[in-house]
Amino acid sequence: MDSLCNGYDLQDIANKFVAWWKEGLWTPHGQAFDIGGATFKAVRRMKKGVPPKESGIKGEFGNGNGSLMRILPLAFYLLHHSEKNRQQIIEEVSSLTHAHHRSVVACIYYTEFAICLLQNMAQREAYAKTNQAMNRLHKAEHRGELKHLQRILKSDITNLPKKEIKSYGYVIDTLEAALWSFLSTDNYQDCVLTAVNLGQDADTTGAVAGGLAGLYYGIDAIRADWKKQLVKVQDIITLTYRFYVSLDIQE
Repeated sequence: MDSLCNGYDLQDIANKFVAWWKEGLWTPHGQAFDIGGATFKAVRRMKKGVPPKESGIKGEFGNGNGSLMRILPLAFYLLHHSEKNRQQIIEEVSSLTHAHHRSVVACIYYTEFAICLLQNMAQREAYAKTNQAMNRLHKAEHRGELKHLQRILKSDITNLPKKEIKSYGYVIDTLEAALWSFLSTDNYQDCVLTAVNLGQDADTTGAVAGGLAGLYYGIDAIRADWKKQLVKVQDIITLTYRFYVSLDIQE
């Protein structure tokens, strides 16, 4: 969000990632902590001067959820862009750290779902529309990864029992768990608590599911005592307003 306030600049996003790691930018208490393996390797490469389009981890074992958990602001920025352009920018931003096509496809799915919610679609309509959009992926390499999303695409993810929903750090697990939590509940609190109580990588699952729930139910649906617990809450509100104003200017 901070970078997008000044327009889309991949190098600037990369620079801010380095500042987050080394200087504590946008950390709650001035120091980065709990950095995932793929993210750490990629940001370290950025610090050494590797261009942002080459910094991400491309191997199949680099498909953690690190890019999925941070991709949501692009939904606002890309709302009025063409589908092809959206896919390209999502790929670039995911690939800063997670460059494997599977991570990119998961980020495309999540961002497209969020865009549907921003267009005031109901939960089930957004789900159906996003599944349709995945049939229009522009790159063959991306289409080849759809076999990993079959539980989402070929059936109703909410029909799966809780015991079959995994919430580990694997990007597909996180996407499935977030969608299952969001589509299985009808309010913000239940969505987030459902996601977090799946356990394992609970903070990330809660964040990814909560992102969708926040878009759908709105800020007033979030309990006041939860919002008061946020560290640097005024800084977050100020950044959100700055981001909102920047998008109005661009439109």
